[in-house]
Amino acid sequence: MTDTDTKALLPAGLRDLLPPAAAFEASVVETLVSHFGAFGYDRVKPPLIEFEESLLAGTGAATAMQTFRVMDPVSQRMLGVRADITVQIARIATTRLKKEPRPLRLSYAGQVLRVKGSQLRPERQFSQAGIELIGVDTPAADAEAIVLIATALKAAGVEHLSVDLNLPTLVPAVCDDLGLTAEARAEARRALDQKDAAAVAALGGRAADLLGALLKAAGTADRAMAALQAVALPAAAAAERDRLAQVLDLVRADLPDLTLTVDPVENRGFEYHTGVSFSIFAKGARGELGRGGRYMAGLGNGHGFEPAVGGTLFLDVVLSVVPRPQARRRVYVPAGAVLAERAALADAGWVVVAGLQPVTDVRAEAARMRCGHVWVAGSVQEIAS
Repeated sequence: MTDTDTKALLPAGLRDLLPPAAAFEASVVETLVSHFGAFGYDRVKPPLIEFEESLLAGTGAATAMQTFRVMDPVSQRMLGVRADITVQIARIATTRLKKEPRPLRLSYAGQVLRVKGSQLRPERQFSQAGIELIGVDTPAADAEAIVLIATALKAAGVEHLSVDLNLPTLVPAVCDDLGLTAEARAEARRALDQKDAAAVAALGGRAADLLGALLKAAGTADRAMAALQAVALPAAAAAERDRLAQVLDLVRADLPDLTLTVDPVENRGFEYHTGVSFSIFAKGARGELGRGGRYMAGLGNGHGFEPAVGGTLFLDVVLSVVPRPQARRRVYVPAGAVLAERAALADAGWVVVAGLQPVTDVRAEAARMRCGHVWVAGSVQEIAS
Protein backbone atom coordinates (compact mmCIF):
# COMPACT_ATOMS: atom_id res chain seq x y z
CA MET A 1 0.00 0.00 0.00
CA THR A 2 1.38 3.40 -0.96
CA ASP A 3 1.58 6.42 1.32
CA THR A 4 -1.15 8.07 -0.74
CA ASP A 5 -3.42 5.03 -0.25
CA THR A 6 -2.82 5.16 3.50
CA LYS A 7 -3.72 8.85 3.66
CA ALA A 8 -6.94 8.15 1.77
CA LEU A 9 -8.12 5.61 4.35
CA LEU A 10 -10.91 6.58 6.74
CA PRO A 11 -11.80 5.14 10.15
CA ALA A 12 -14.32 2.30 10.20
CA GLY A 13 -17.87 3.53 9.79
CA LEU A 14 -16.89 6.77 8.03
CA ARG A 15 -16.95 7.46 4.30
CA ASP A 16 -16.71 10.16 1.67
CA LEU A 17 -19.95 10.90 -0.15
CA LEU A 18 -19.00 11.45 -3.80
CA PRO A 19 -20.83 12.81 -6.85
CA PRO A 20 -23.66 12.32 -7.61
CA ALA A 21 -24.56 10.79 -4.22
CA ALA A 22 -23.80 13.98 -2.27
CA ALA A 23 -26.12 16.08 -4.43
CA PHE A 24 -28.78 13.37 -4.23
CA GLU A 25 -28.70 13.39 -0.44
CA ALA A 26 -28.85 17.20 -0.35
CA SER A 27 -31.90 17.26 -2.63
CA VAL A 28 -33.74 14.68 -0.52
CA VAL A 29 -32.95 16.57 2.69
CA GLU A 30 -34.27 19.76 1.11
CA THR A 31 -37.48 18.00 0.09
CA LEU A 32 -38.02 16.67 3.60
CA VAL A 33 -37.28 19.95 5.39
CA SER A 34 -39.39 21.93 2.92
CA HIS A 35 -42.29 19.57 3.61
CA PHE A 36 -41.86 20.04 7.35
CA GLY A 37 -41.76 23.81 6.89
CA ALA A 38 -44.98 23.80 4.84
CA PHE A 39 -46.76 22.46 7.92
CA GLY A 40 -45.42 25.02 10.36
CA TYR A 41 -42.16 23.42 11.51
CA ASP A 42 -39.47 26.12 11.64
CA ARG A 43 -35.93 24.95 10.95
CA VAL A 44 -33.18 25.29 13.56
CA LYS A 45 -29.49 24.43 13.27
CA PRO A 46 -27.70 23.39 16.46
CA PRO A 47 -23.90 23.02 16.54
CA LEU A 48 -22.17 19.73 15.83
CA ILE A 49 -20.39 19.83 19.19
CA GLU A 50 -21.29 21.38 22.54
CA PHE A 51 -20.63 21.13 26.25
CA GLU A 52 -20.96 17.57 27.51
CA GLU A 53 -23.17 18.43 30.47
CA SER A 54 -25.87 19.99 28.28
CA LEU A 55 -25.62 17.42 25.48
CA LEU A 56 -26.08 14.53 27.91
CA ALA A 57 -28.60 16.15 30.25
CA GLY A 58 -32.19 15.00 30.50
CA THR A 59 -33.13 12.67 27.64
CA GLY A 60 -29.58 13.08 26.30
CA ALA A 61 -28.39 10.62 28.93
CA ALA A 62 -29.63 7.84 26.64
CA THR A 63 -26.91 8.75 24.10
CA ALA A 64 -24.01 8.81 26.58
CA MET A 65 -22.48 5.52 25.44
CA GLN A 66 -22.57 6.64 21.80
CA THR A 67 -21.06 10.11 22.32
CA PHE A 68 -17.51 11.08 21.35
CA ARG A 69 -15.90 13.35 23.95
CA VAL A 70 -13.07 15.83 23.47
CA MET A 71 -11.43 18.51 25.62
CA ASP A 72 -12.10 22.11 24.57
CA PRO A 73 -8.69 23.87 24.51
CA VAL A 74 -10.39 27.24 25.04
CA SER A 75 -12.67 26.58 28.02
CA GLN A 76 -10.84 23.50 29.31
CA ARG A 77 -14.23 21.81 29.60
CA MET A 78 -15.36 18.52 28.11
CA LEU A 79 -17.31 18.67 24.87
CA GLY A 80 -19.49 16.05 23.23
CA VAL A 81 -20.03 15.46 19.51
CA ARG A 82 -23.74 14.92 19.02
CA ALA A 83 -24.90 11.35 18.48
CA ASP A 84 -28.49 12.50 18.00
CA ILE A 85 -30.03 15.88 17.21
CA THR A 86 -33.28 15.44 19.15
CA VAL A 87 -31.65 16.25 22.48
CA GLN A 88 -30.26 19.48 21.07
CA ILE A 89 -33.68 20.55 19.85
CA ALA A 90 -35.05 19.89 23.34
CA ARG A 91 -32.30 22.10 24.80
CA ILE A 92 -33.06 24.92 22.35
CA ALA A 93 -36.80 24.70 22.96
CA THR A 94 -36.55 24.79 26.75
CA THR A 95 -33.86 27.51 26.94
CA ARG A 96 -33.44 29.78 23.91
CA LEU A 97 -37.07 29.45 22.79
CA LYS A 98 -38.75 28.95 26.16
CA LYS A 99 -40.81 32.14 25.76
CA GLU A 100 -42.13 31.20 22.31
CA PRO A 101 -45.81 30.20 22.22
CA ARG A 102 -46.66 26.52 22.56
CA PRO A 103 -47.05 24.19 20.83
CA LEU A 104 -43.61 24.85 19.40
CA ARG A 105 -42.89 23.17 16.07
CA LEU A 106 -39.25 22.78 15.02
CA SER A 107 -37.45 20.87 12.28
CA TYR A 108 -33.80 20.08 11.65
CA ALA A 109 -31.31 18.30 9.42
CA GLY A 110 -27.64 17.56 9.99
CA GLN A 111 -24.86 15.07 10.60
CA VAL A 112 -24.41 12.94 13.71
CA LEU A 113 -21.43 10.91 14.86
CA ARG A 114 -21.57 7.79 17.03
CA VAL A 115 -18.93 5.78 18.85
CA LYS A 116 -19.91 2.62 17.03
CA GLY A 117 -22.37 1.43 14.42
CA SER A 118 -24.82 -1.42 14.60
CA GLN A 119 -25.19 -4.60 12.59
CA LEU A 120 -27.92 -3.04 10.46
CA ARG A 121 -26.27 0.39 10.32
CA PRO A 122 -22.47 0.05 10.42
CA GLU A 123 -22.04 3.74 9.54
CA ARG A 124 -20.95 5.86 12.48
CA GLN A 125 -21.54 9.20 10.76
CA PHE A 126 -24.78 9.83 8.90
CA SER A 127 -27.42 12.46 8.31
CA GLN A 128 -30.63 12.92 10.25
CA ALA A 129 -33.70 14.99 9.48
CA GLY A 130 -36.72 15.33 11.69
CA ILE A 131 -39.31 17.27 13.62
CA GLU A 132 -40.16 18.03 17.23
CA LEU A 133 -43.55 19.19 18.52
CA ILE A 134 -43.00 20.60 22.01
CA GLY A 135 -45.29 21.81 24.76
CA VAL A 136 -48.43 19.72 24.28
CA ASP A 137 -49.41 16.20 25.36
CA THR A 138 -52.38 15.01 23.30
CA PRO A 139 -53.18 12.12 20.95
CA ALA A 140 -53.54 14.69 18.14
CA ALA A 141 -49.91 15.73 18.61
CA ASP A 142 -48.75 12.11 18.53
CA ALA A 143 -50.72 11.53 15.33
CA GLU A 144 -49.40 14.72 13.73
CA ALA A 145 -45.80 13.59 14.18
CA ILE A 146 -46.49 10.19 12.61
CA VAL A 147 -48.48 11.63 9.72
CA LEU A 148 -45.96 14.37 8.94
CA ILE A 149 -43.00 11.96 8.92
CA ALA A 150 -44.92 9.58 6.63
CA THR A 151 -46.08 12.30 4.22
CA ALA A 152 -42.58 13.81 4.07
CA LEU A 153 -41.23 10.43 2.98
CA LYS A 154 -43.96 10.16 0.36
CA ALA A 155 -43.06 13.64 -0.88
CA ALA A 156 -39.48 12.39 -1.31
CA GLY A 157 -40.73 9.49 -3.40
CA VAL A 158 -40.73 6.65 -0.86
CA GLU A 159 -43.52 4.13 -1.41
CA HIS A 160 -44.94 1.11 0.42
CA LEU A 161 -44.57 2.64 3.87
CA SER A 162 -45.56 0.95 7.11
CA VAL A 163 -45.52 2.26 10.65
CA ASP A 164 -45.05 0.05 13.72
CA LEU A 165 -46.47 1.67 16.87
CA ASN A 166 -45.19 0.83 20.32
CA LEU A 167 -46.04 1.50 23.96
CA PRO A 168 -42.72 1.42 25.87
CA THR A 169 -44.52 2.53 29.06
CA LEU A 170 -47.07 -0.30 28.96
CA VAL A 171 -44.91 -3.08 30.40
CA PRO A 172 -43.57 -0.87 33.24
CA ALA A 173 -47.18 0.01 34.16
CA VAL A 174 -48.08 -3.69 34.29
CA CYS A 175 -44.97 -4.50 36.33
CA ASP A 176 -45.83 -1.73 38.80
CA ASP A 177 -49.30 -3.21 39.30
CA LEU A 178 -47.84 -6.70 39.72
CA GLY A 179 -45.34 -5.43 42.31
CA LEU A 180 -42.42 -7.19 40.63
CA THR A 181 -38.97 -6.90 42.16
CA ALA A 182 -36.18 -5.22 40.23
CA GLU A 183 -34.72 -8.63 39.43
CA ALA A 184 -38.06 -9.97 38.18
CA ARG A 185 -38.60 -6.82 36.08
CA ALA A 186 -35.20 -7.24 34.44
CA GLU A 187 -35.92 -10.89 33.73
CA ALA A 188 -39.30 -10.01 32.23
CA ARG A 189 -37.77 -7.25 30.13
CA ARG A 190 -35.13 -9.60 28.71
CA ALA A 191 -37.75 -12.21 27.85
CA LEU A 192 -39.99 -9.67 26.13
CA ASP A 193 -37.12 -8.04 24.21
CA GLN A 194 -36.12 -11.47 22.89
CA LYS A 195 -39.77 -12.33 22.15
CA ASP A 196 -39.21 -15.49 24.20
CA ALA A 197 -42.67 -16.81 25.03
CA ALA A 198 -41.26 -19.73 27.04
CA ALA A 199 -39.23 -17.37 29.26
CA VAL A 200 -42.30 -15.18 29.80
CA ALA A 201 -44.34 -18.24 30.78
CA ALA A 202 -41.59 -19.22 33.23
CA LEU A 203 -42.27 -16.02 35.18
CA GLY A 204 -45.33 -17.80 36.49
CA GLY A 205 -48.56 -16.54 38.01
CA ARG A 206 -50.33 -13.38 36.92
CA ALA A 207 -47.12 -11.95 35.42
CA ALA A 208 -46.93 -14.82 32.95
CA ASP A 209 -50.60 -14.40 32.03
CA LEU A 210 -50.54 -10.63 31.54
CA LEU A 211 -47.15 -10.28 29.89
CA GLY A 212 -47.73 -13.38 27.78
CA ALA A 213 -50.98 -11.88 26.49
CA LEU A 214 -49.18 -8.62 25.62
CA LEU A 215 -46.45 -10.52 23.79
CA LYS A 216 -49.05 -12.37 21.70
CA ALA A 217 -50.89 -9.16 20.86
CA ALA A 218 -48.30 -7.94 18.34
CA GLY A 219 -49.48 -7.76 14.75
CA THR A 220 -51.60 -5.68 12.43
CA ALA A 221 -53.20 -2.72 14.16
CA ASP A 222 -56.73 -4.13 14.15
CA ARG A 223 -55.67 -7.52 15.43
CA ALA A 224 -53.35 -6.08 18.06
CA MET A 225 -55.90 -3.61 19.42
CA ALA A 226 -58.56 -6.32 19.60
CA ALA A 227 -56.15 -8.51 21.56
CA LEU A 228 -55.20 -5.65 23.88
CA GLN A 229 -58.85 -4.81 24.54
CA ALA A 230 -59.37 -8.41 25.66
CA VAL A 231 -56.62 -8.17 28.31
CA ALA A 232 -57.68 -7.10 31.82
CA LEU A 233 -55.03 -4.41 32.22
CA PRO A 234 -54.48 -2.30 35.33
CA ALA A 235 -55.79 1.27 35.12
CA ALA A 236 -52.49 2.93 34.15
CA ALA A 237 -51.80 0.36 31.43
CA ALA A 238 -55.38 0.55 30.15
CA ALA A 239 -54.98 4.32 29.79
CA GLU A 240 -51.87 3.77 27.66
CA ARG A 241 -53.78 1.31 25.48
CA ASP A 242 -56.69 3.72 25.05
CA ARG A 243 -54.31 6.54 24.11
CA LEU A 244 -52.82 4.31 21.42
CA ALA A 245 -56.29 3.55 20.06
CA GLN A 246 -57.00 7.29 19.75
CA VAL A 247 -53.71 7.90 17.92
CA LEU A 248 -54.44 5.05 15.51
CA ASP A 249 -57.87 6.49 14.69
CA LEU A 250 -56.38 9.93 14.00
CA VAL A 251 -53.60 8.58 11.79
CA ARG A 252 -56.08 6.48 9.82
CA ALA A 253 -58.32 9.50 9.31
CA ASP A 254 -55.44 11.32 7.58
CA LEU A 255 -53.73 8.35 5.91
CA PRO A 256 -56.27 5.57 5.45
CA ASP A 257 -53.96 3.58 3.14
CA LEU A 258 -50.95 3.59 5.48
CA THR A 259 -50.04 0.13 6.78
CA LEU A 260 -50.11 0.14 10.59
CA THR A 261 -48.85 -2.52 12.99
CA VAL A 262 -48.57 -2.59 16.77
CA ASP A 263 -45.99 -4.23 19.04
CA PRO A 264 -47.04 -3.39 22.63
CA VAL A 265 -43.92 -4.82 24.30
CA GLU A 266 -41.16 -3.39 22.05
CA ASN A 267 -38.77 -1.26 24.09
CA ARG A 268 -35.32 -1.33 22.52
CA GLY A 269 -34.40 2.13 21.26
CA PHE A 270 -37.34 3.71 23.09
CA GLU A 271 -35.89 3.66 26.59
CA TYR A 272 -36.43 7.39 27.24
CA HIS A 273 -39.87 7.58 25.62
CA THR A 274 -42.88 8.27 27.80
CA GLY A 275 -45.80 7.26 25.59
CA VAL A 276 -46.80 6.21 22.10
CA SER A 277 -43.70 5.63 19.96
CA PHE A 278 -43.17 4.44 16.42
CA SER A 279 -40.78 3.08 13.83
CA ILE A 280 -41.31 3.58 10.11
CA PHE A 281 -40.34 1.10 7.42
CA ALA A 282 -40.53 0.77 3.64
CA LYS A 283 -40.43 -2.17 1.27
CA GLY A 284 -36.85 -2.90 0.26
CA ALA A 285 -35.18 -0.90 3.06
CA ARG A 286 -32.47 -2.65 5.07
CA GLY A 287 -33.85 -1.36 8.35
CA GLU A 288 -36.06 1.32 9.80
CA LEU A 289 -36.19 4.63 7.96
CA GLY A 290 -36.79 6.49 11.18
CA ARG A 291 -38.33 6.42 14.61
CA GLY A 292 -39.94 8.72 17.09
CA GLY A 293 -42.43 9.11 19.87
CA ARG A 294 -43.40 10.92 23.03
CA TYR A 295 -40.80 12.06 25.56
CA MET A 296 -40.05 14.83 28.06
CA ALA A 297 -37.91 17.61 26.59
CA GLY A 298 -35.52 19.52 28.80
CA LEU A 299 -32.18 19.69 30.56
CA GLY A 300 -33.36 19.13 34.13
CA ASN A 301 -31.28 20.74 36.86
CA GLY A 302 -33.89 23.39 37.51
CA HIS A 303 -34.67 24.10 33.86
CA GLY A 304 -37.81 21.98 33.89
CA PHE A 305 -39.24 19.59 31.33
CA GLU A 306 -41.97 19.86 28.72
CA PRO A 307 -44.04 17.17 27.02
CA ALA A 308 -42.87 16.60 23.47
CA VAL A 309 -43.24 14.27 20.53
CA GLY A 310 -41.06 13.98 17.46
CA GLY A 311 -39.59 11.81 14.77
CA THR A 312 -36.13 11.36 13.28
CA LEU A 313 -35.32 10.03 9.81
CA PHE A 314 -32.04 8.26 9.06
CA LEU A 315 -30.97 9.52 5.66
CA ASP A 316 -28.64 6.63 4.84
CA VAL A 317 -31.60 4.25 4.94
CA VAL A 318 -34.05 6.71 3.38
CA LEU A 319 -31.77 7.23 0.38
CA SER A 320 -31.70 3.49 -0.29
CA VAL A 321 -35.42 3.53 -1.16
CA VAL A 322 -35.85 6.98 -2.72
CA PRO A 323 -36.00 6.71 -6.53
CA ARG A 324 -32.83 7.99 -8.14
CA PRO A 325 -33.39 11.08 -10.29
CA GLN A 326 -32.45 11.07 -13.95
CA ALA A 327 -29.01 12.52 -14.55
CA ARG A 328 -29.22 16.12 -15.68
CA ARG A 329 -28.02 16.86 -19.20
CA ARG A 330 -24.53 18.29 -19.37
CA VAL A 331 -23.36 20.68 -22.06
CA TYR A 332 -19.77 21.72 -22.66
CA VAL A 333 -19.35 25.41 -23.50
CA PRO A 334 -15.99 26.26 -25.10
CA ALA A 335 -13.77 28.91 -23.56
CA GLY A 336 -14.75 32.44 -24.48
CA ALA A 337 -18.54 32.06 -24.28
CA VAL A 338 -20.08 35.03 -22.51
CA LEU A 339 -21.86 34.68 -19.17
CA ALA A 340 -25.24 35.51 -20.73
CA GLU A 341 -25.01 32.42 -22.94
CA ARG A 342 -23.96 30.18 -20.07
CA ALA A 343 -26.66 31.57 -17.78
CA ALA A 344 -29.36 31.04 -20.42
CA LEU A 345 -28.35 27.40 -20.73
CA ALA A 346 -28.39 26.95 -16.94
CA ASP A 347 -31.84 28.57 -16.75
CA ALA A 348 -33.02 26.08 -19.37
CA GLY A 349 -32.01 23.19 -17.10
CA TRP A 350 -28.60 22.31 -18.46
CA VAL A 351 -25.55 21.58 -16.34
CA VAL A 352 -23.07 23.97 -17.91
CA VAL A 353 -19.41 22.95 -17.96
CA ALA A 354 -17.35 25.90 -19.19
CA GLY A 355 -14.00 25.45 -20.86
CA LEU A 356 -11.23 27.46 -19.25
CA GLN A 357 -8.85 27.46 -22.20
CA PRO A 358 -9.10 26.87 -25.96
CA VAL A 359 -8.92 23.27 -27.18
CA THR A 360 -8.39 21.89 -30.65
CA ASP A 361 -11.17 19.28 -30.48
CA VAL A 362 -14.22 20.66 -28.67
CA ARG A 363 -16.24 17.46 -28.97
CA ALA A 364 -13.44 15.31 -27.57
CA GLU A 365 -13.04 17.73 -24.66
CA ALA A 366 -16.79 17.63 -24.02
CA ALA A 367 -16.73 13.84 -23.90
CA ARG A 368 -13.73 13.91 -21.55
CA MET A 369 -15.70 16.18 -19.20
CA ARG A 370 -18.65 13.74 -19.25
CA CYS A 371 -20.85 16.01 -21.36
CA GLY A 372 -23.25 14.58 -23.90
CA HIS A 373 -23.71 17.90 -25.67
CA VAL A 374 -21.60 20.82 -26.80
CA TRP A 375 -22.36 24.51 -27.43
CA VAL A 376 -21.39 25.35 -31.01
CA ALA A 377 -22.21 28.49 -32.98
CA GLY A 378 -25.02 29.50 -30.68
CA SER A 379 -26.78 26.13 -30.44
CA VAL A 380 -26.62 22.92 -28.44
CA GLN A 381 -25.44 19.91 -30.41
CA GLU A 382 -25.48 16.28 -29.28
CA ILE A 383 -22.18 14.42 -29.35
CA ALA A 384 -22.40 11.24 -31.38
CA SER A 385 -21.75 8.21 -29.20
